[in-house]
Amino acid sequence: MLSRRTFLQASGSVSATLLLPTLALSNNDDGFLELRAQKADIHLEGPESSPSPLWTYAGQTPGPEIRIRQGQRVKVRFFNDLPEPTSIHWHGIRIDNKMDGVSGLTQEPVAPGQSFDYDFIAPDAGTYWYHAHNKSWNQVARGLYGPLIIEEAEPAFPSQADITLVIDDWRLDNAGVLHTDSLGAIHDWSHAGRLGNYLTVNGKSQPVISLEQNKPHRVRLINTSNARIITLQPDQIGAQIIALDGQALSHSRMHEGPFLLAPAQRADFLLFPRDAGSLPLKALTHDGSFEFARFNVEASDNEPEPIPPLPVNNIPEPDVANGRLLPLVMTGGAMGGGFGEMIYKGQPLTRADIRQQKQMWAFNNHVNMDDTPFLEVKHGETIVVEMTNDTAFPHAMHVHGHHFRVLDDQGVAGDWRDTVLLHRNEKIKIAFVADNPGNWLIHCHMLEHAAGGMVNWFRVT
Repeated sequence: MLSRRTFLQASGSVSATLLLPTLALSNNDDGFLELRAQKADIHLEGPESSPSPLWTYAGQTPGPEIRIRQGQRVKVRFFNDLPEPTSIHWHGIRIDNKMDGVSGLTQEPVAPGQSFDYDFIAPDAGTYWYHAHNKSWNQVARGLYGPLIIEEAEPAFPSQADITLVIDDWRLDNAGVLHTDSLGAIHDWSHAGRLGNYLTVNGKSQPVISLEQNKPHRVRLINTSNARIITLQPDQIGAQIIALDGQALSHSRMHEGPFLLAPAQRADFLLFPRDAGSLPLKALTHDGSFEFARFNVEASDNEPEPIPPLPVNNIPEPDVANGRLLPLVMTGGAMGGGFGEMIYKGQPLTRADIRQQKQMWAFNNHVNMDDTPFLEVKHGETIVVEMTNDTAFPHAMHVHGHHFRVLDDQGVAGDWRDTVLLHRNEKIKIAFVADNPGNWLIHCHMLEHAAGGMVNWFRVT
C-alpha cells in the first residue's frame, strides 16, 4: 500500500483545465440516453502509470455529466455490461420511488447483459450525482458514479462559470493500481470504512481549473469517496458557500475554519476572484494539509460582473413542534466498548456470527434490513429523527427520496440536507415531511458501514 506520506504528496503531474463530458451519450429516437456500465482500464496516476481495471459508466470515471433543466424529464436507458448485477441510484433527487434504483427494495438489480429504463422528473435544481446501488461498497469503489446537475429553469451561471468537481479517494497499491484485493476487508467494515491514499478530481490528480478575473464562478464539489471525509478551508481561497446537497442557501455565507465534506455530500462554492494568480485547493489532515487541485485565475480587464442569485427550491417545511419523534441509535463496530444486543433477521447475533457474516453495525439494535419497514408513516406527516452516534466512528447518514432540515439544540430548523455527518458520541435531530410515497432507505453512506448492517427502510403510505 502507498504510505501516508505518498498520499499527502500525491502525484507531481498537473493536468490542463478540467472538464467533464456532458451528455456524451447516444440519443435514441424515443428520447432515452444510453448509459452503459462497463469495464475500462484507466491510468489513475497518469498516462505513464499502470492501468487500473475499473468499472465505469460509458468507459470513464467519473461517468458523463448528465445536465438538464429543473422540471425536465430524465430518461436513461441503462445497460449492464459488467460481470455482476447492478443498478443506478440518483442521489439526492426527490424521485418517483420506483426509479430510486435501490436493488432489492425499489427494483431488482439489472443482471449482466440486461437493461433498465430510468424515467423521472427532476423537481429541484442543484448538484446531485448518480452511483451504483448494488454492492455499493465494491462497485462505487471501482468507479461507478457520475455527476447529475439540475440547472435552474433559467441557469443562474453561464456554462463557462459553472464548474463540477467530482472528488474521489482511491486505494492504490505500490504500482499505482487500484487495490482490489482489499475490497470487502473486515477491518474496513468494522472501522472507519474503506479509506484510500490517492485523491483525484474528475479522475485526475492535482488538476488546474481555469477561472476568470472579475467573474463569479459556481464550483460544485461532490464527494464520491466510500468513506473519506474531506476537510477543506474555503475561506482561505475567498470562497463562499451558496448551496449544500443541491439546495441553495437563502444567502451566501463565509465559513471560517475547517469545512467537512462527508461521503455523498455536495457543496457549491462561489468563487469571485478579483486578482489574477493562483488559488490552491487544499485538504486538511491530522498532520498538515496538501494541495489536491488548483485554480488558475486568468487576467481580465472586464469590470466585475454581478453575482447571480440562486432561487430556493420549493420543499415543504416540516412541522417540527407536532412532528413524530423517532429515536435512531447507532451501535456496533470496533473500538466501541462492546456490541451489545444485535438482532439480525430476527435472531440475536453472537460474536462469531458478527465476524462470519460481517454484520456489525445496527440501528436501534437491529442489523440490516428486515422484510417489514422499521417505520411506516402517512403521506404528509412530519418526522423528527433523533440520531445518536454511540460508536467510535463518524457516520454520514443519508435519507432517500427526501430532503430534511437539520435542527439546532433549540429545535430551530437549519440547512436543508440529504446527508448529515455525525461524529462519535454526537446527537443530531433532523426533520422532514414524508411527502414522497414509497419504500425509502435510510443508511450510513460510509458504504462499508451500510453493507455491514447500518441500513434500514421506511414506508410512506
